[in-house]
Amino acid sequence: VQLQASGGGLVQPGGSLRLSCAASGFTLDYYAIGWFRQAPGKEREGVSCISSSDGSTYYADSVKGRFTISRDSAKNTVYLQMNSLKPEDTAVYYCYAVNRVASYWGKGTQVTVSS
Repeated sequence: VQLQASGGGLVQPGGSLRLSCAASGFTLDYYAIGWFRQAPGKEREGVSCISSSDGSTYYADSVKGRFTISRDSAKNTVYLQMNSLKPEDTAVYYCYAVNRVASYWGKGTQVTVSS
């Protein structure tokens, strides 16, 4: 059982990245999925999540209108499309899968927004 976040990198302010959260050994459709981030010297914060039941989504105020979370059931993957990136979005991004039975954290992926 493994959850892996990928897709991070270095991007200029105003640029875009798409993060992927891929699972092996379990099906993401049965889990609510959250994206979290942690910047140096700061606590981990929730960025976005998508429910397992009706696909409803949540976004932190700091990313609303710029980030979009989505599922691809065929690929057993959840994405976080990040547009109009700002330097303050720089952090290690993690995905988290949870339901009533189990929860999993994925290894993070570094996102750096800098000119």
